[in-house]
Amino acid sequence: MQERIKRWTRELMMIPGLSGFEGPVRRYIRGELSKLGIESRADMLGNLIATVEGDTSLPSVMLIAHMDQLGLIVRKIEASGLIRAERVGGVPERALAAQEVLLSVGGGRTLPGIIANKSHHATTPEEKYRVVPYQELYIDCGFASAGEALAAGINVGTPIVYAPNFVELAGGRIGGTSVDDRAACAVLLELARAAKDVLPTVHLVFSVLEEFNLRGAVTAAQVLQPDICIQLDLALATDTPDMGQRGDVRLGAGPVMSMFSFHGRGTLNGCIPHPALVQLFQQTADQENITLQRSAHIGALTETSYVQLVGKGVAAIDMGFPARYTHSALEVCDLADLESLAKLLIAALRRIGTRFSLDRDDYIA
Repeated sequence: MQERIKRWTRELMMIPGLSGFEGPVRRYIRGELSKLGIESRADMLGNLIATVEGDTSLPSVMLIAHMDQLGLIVRKIEASGLIRAERVGGVPERALAAQEVLLSVGGGRTLPGIIANKSHHATTPEEKYRVVPYQELYIDCGFASAGEALAAGINVGTPIVYAPNFVELAGGRIGGTSVDDRAACAVLLELARAAKDVLPTVHLVFSVLEEFNLRGAVTAAQVLQPDICIQLDLALATDTPDMGQRGDVRLGAGPVMSMFSFHGRGTLNGCIPHPALVQLFQQTADQENITLQRSAHIGALTETSYVQLVGKGVAAIDMGFPARYTHSALEVCDLADLESLAKLLIAALRRIGTRFSLDRDDYIA
């Protein structure tokens, strides 16, 4: 199982798929589902949905992993051929300078570029400790004029992502671009292999536009009207010196169940999981001898924040895997955590039977 998840994660991480431009990722996943004998369909926004029919008397389950990644988009081409860009999603400005990027120019073609970093020898003492706002940054693709850039296929609106990268680290850990959320897409593909062996109807949703204000999954949920939503994404690992006060989530220590998430700004949205799902995953983890970590954090937002409000309400929970250095060009996770997450999900789905209740009053706090 771990080798399959590793292969899928690696291949997915190497495919550019900025939020709103997920087509290459979707086509890859559709092909992998087809190899598993599972039909899938895309909706108007671009979500890829695969439904495995089950017992209609049981609660239906929607599982989500988002295909898109954060990045940039061309806003202006200077006369010199240098390129200005807008951020798409929560791109950290302090992690941008000197990064290699890839610009998708259509027809499956990409062009490399480098986000400029002022020459060190000309940097003033004040500039050495200043984070350059993205509005001041520019991308150098080697062009000598705006005409050359246009002729190469670059224009206003061209999507830009960190140059795809996959790094194998010690101890079964991997790093690279778009671990968020291609690793979860790989886990969902592993789940697809077992979906026919569970009782309830299962909807596998590979969503779009998550990094662009969590838009895609809401449309899918409005159509599917699930009873349960399980969202798969990273959880903030807190086992590095700079994160120790944020919680107790460790890389390699198992999957993570979110007990509380709150954005704390902007939308003021978040998710407190349904008690039936908290009990389901904790009891399943105990029975399967899987260590289940817990997280509670402010500052991040997931698709359950909106999906839980669809229709008559959806029982929702965020399940994930620990990850370090999130939203940077090189994120890190542990393959063992991905494998354990897949095993936990499969075992939990198999426990949703006729005696499973979503009545909150059956769960006394």
